[in-house]
Amino acid sequence: MSKISIERITKIVRLIRQRGAVSMDTFVAELEVSKASVKRDFDFLRDRLGCPLEWDRSRRGWVVRDELADGGRFELPGVWFNASEIFALLTMLHLVEGVQPGLLDEHVGPLKSRLRGLLAEGTKSAKPIERKLKLIHFASRKVESKHFQLIAGALLDGKRLRLRYLNRDRKEHTERVISPQQLVHYRENWILDAWCHSRDAIRSFALEAVDDVHVVDEAAFEVSQEKMQEHFRSGYGIFAGQAAHRARLKFTPERAQWVSKETWHHDQSCKHLEDGSYVLEVPYSNDQELLMDLLRHSPEVEILEPPELRQRLHAALCAAAKKNLPAASQ
Repeated sequence: MSKISIERITKIVRLIRQRGAVSMDTFVAELEVSKASVKRDFDFLRDRLGCPLEWDRSRRGWVVRDELADGGRFELPGVWFNASEIFALLTMLHLVEGVQPGLLDEHVGPLKSRLRGLLAEGTKSAKPIERKLKLIHFASRKVESKHFQLIAGALLDGKRLRLRYLNRDRKEHTERVISPQQLVHYRENWILDAWCHSRDAIRSFALEAVDDVHVVDEAAFEVSQEKMQEHFRSGYGIFAGQAAHRARLKFTPERAQWVSKETWHHDQSCKHLEDGSYVLEVPYSNDQELLMDLLRHSPEVEILEPPELRQRLHAALCAAAKKNLPAASQ
C-alpha cells in the first residue's frame, strides 16, 4: 500500500477548489498515481480529516460539499504545504541563517527539521536541502551577536537605544541615544536606520561599528513611513538624501550583456546604442558607493557626465595604477 502523501492530499483539495468538480481520470493524470492510490487519499480525507468529499452525478466529478462541513467551509487542518512551498521555506531559512548572527538559531533548527519531515512525506525523493541549494555569502562583516539581539529586540519592542559608535572616517567614538526605525540587510551587511536624538535627524549606523549598546526604558520616537521613504528613496545605494546629481554611464558591448539586466536605481533610465554599448543614467546624492561600483566595472565603463564624477574616477584609477605598478617598473 502506498504511503499517504501530504502533497497529494493538498493537491486534491486545491484541484476541486479551482475547478469545482474533478473527474477520477483528471486526478490520476494530475497526481500521476493509480486510481487505487487516489481512492485511498479520498478515504483519508473523509475518514481522518472529515472532508465532505462526494461524487456529483450531475457534474460528473468529485466535489467538496461545504454546506456539510462543521465550520461552513472545509479547510485542511493546520498549515499544509506542497513540496515546492516547503523547499521555498527551507531556502528562506537558509538565507536567514546566512545573514543574521544567531538571532533565531534556537527557533530555526527545529523548524527546519519539521519542514524536512513534511518534504519527506510529500515527495518520492527527499534528499537534504543542502544538496539541492548552495548559497554563497561574501565580504560580510562580523556583528556581535549580543548587540544584534539587543538592537532587534528594541526595534520590535519600540524602545530607544544608547550606543557607542565608531565613526570610521573621523576615527572617533561618539555616544548617541537613538530610536531604531528599521534594520536593513544590504550587500551582505547589517545597517540600522534610526532617529538620532543628538542630531534630531535620521541617521544610519553600520552594526559592526557599534562598540556598545544598551536598551533605554523609554518609548522610541516613530518616524512616519512617508518621511523614511522621502529620506532614502532618491539617493544611490545605501546613501540617503535628495539626489542632486545624475550620472550618465556608457558600458562596452561586452559588459552591457550583464549591466543591462541589472537595476541600479528605481529612477534609472537606459538605452542600447547601435554598436552594442549600453548607456545608463542614475541619480545620486553621495558618489562614494557609485564610485565603488564604477571601479568594479572599470575599464569597461566610461562616465559621460558629470565631469566632476569622471574626474573622481580618473583620480582613483590613477592612484590604484600607481600603487600597483609591476615590480620592474618601480
